[in-house]
Amino acid sequence: MSDAAAARIEELEQKLRERDEQIRAIQRITVALGAIVKQQELIREALEVSLELVNAGAGSIILYNEDRDKLIFTHVVGPTADELTGLELDPGQGIAGAVFRSGELRVSEDMTAEKEHDRQVGEQVHYITKNMVTVPLKSVEGEPIGVMQVLNKTDGIITEPDVNVLAILGAQIASAIETSRLHEQARLAEVVQFIGHISHDVKNMVTPVQTGAETLQFMLDDMFSGLAACSVADAGELERVTSEVREFYPEMISIILDGSTNVQDRTKEISDCIKGMISKPSFAPLDLNELVDRVVRPLGLVAESRKITLAVEPGEGLPPVVADEKQLYNAIYNLANNALQACEEGATVTISTGAEPAGSWPEGDYAWLAVADTGSGIPDHVREKLFTDDAISTKPGGTGLGTRIIGTVVRAHGGTITVDSELGVGTTMTVRLPLTRDEG
Repeated sequence: MSDAAAARIEELEQKLRERDEQIRAIQRITVALGAIVKQQELIREALEVSLELVNAGAGSIILYNEDRDKLIFTHVVGPTADELTGLELDPGQGIAGAVFRSGELRVSEDMTAEKEHDRQVGEQVHYITKNMVTVPLKSVEGEPIGVMQVLNKTDGIITEPDVNVLAILGAQIASAIETSRLHEQARLAEVVQFIGHISHDVKNMVTPVQTGAETLQFMLDDMFSGLAACSVADAGELERVTSEVREFYPEMISIILDGSTNVQDRTKEISDCIKGMISKPSFAPLDLNELVDRVVRPLGLVAESRKITLAVEPGEGLPPVVADEKQLYNAIYNLANNALQACEEGATVTISTGAEPAGSWPEGDYAWLAVADTGSGIPDHVREKLFTDDAISTKPGGTGLGTRIIGTVVRAHGGTITVDSELGVGTTMTVRLPLTRDEG
């Protein structure tokens, strides 16, 4: 074999080794980008792989911040990482700005020949850039989101294979950053929705407390007026004046304390939510009739103030329901409160419970709760969207949020909810919850 042929074979073998390394690097970054959701971890892994691939001394991801209208060194790998991280550039500043604006990859073999190179950044961190590849990072729509820069290849010139594989990695990194941002946006939307649900519940929970306090104030004012007109010796009149308050205030104090506790529990969930701890349902056996009694106590004041009859028809001998007590309380509260809001003076709202323990879900093996009202009924176009994210309200100023909360809770418990309604006659909403939970 001639020396030329041997050299050619050696050259081809070297290229194959380089291509194998590139393929392994792409596989590594693909796996990493698929597994990492936190953006900072993603960027570090991506940069480290890119630098290893081309034997570069440093690298950075520079992302555009629209609010600040700045390119920001989001993450840096190399000897100047601490100094560069967080540094801001104008969108038109340096090679990073030029590539960000043009969207075209740029290879800079000799930085001394680059007119757009911003030497002030290097001087500021005491790091000299000799050569560099700047890769544009784009969204799936093709909009620029930043650039990746790989600096100072240590063994020879930047080759075409280096550029090609960095372009591939840049596209993967941009896609992964966009995915990470979507995760963050989805998480924020979840937090906003969750806090909206809590705010809605808190408002409803406070209403009976406010109504009861106003009633108690009225009764106390009346009692004090009566006491002022009473003779000290007139024991019978004193008894008459104070008896109504004496009978009412223990229940009212209990309702206020219970309502305050419920509000505190719900508002605590806001702080937990902000900390990233939106809690999953905590299932445990509970007495459905007892939970209904807890709901009726505060709402009884609301019903009385509106001259609506709130009745309970508990089923006898109900088996325990495996449920999250707080969530199910909120769902029943919203069901009953919505029914009260749909009624005029003289109407009736009835909460009834029962069970069908025989058979298997969904035909059997369930407990049920129904809230029936003699209100105005629900139009078909509203009923079709009940318990979904598109739920609307027929109440002035209503949002439909209460029914969305109910739907979320019922789904979390693996249950079902049905609605029977006739305009001008009334509505019955029935929740069925499986008695046996599949722990898987």
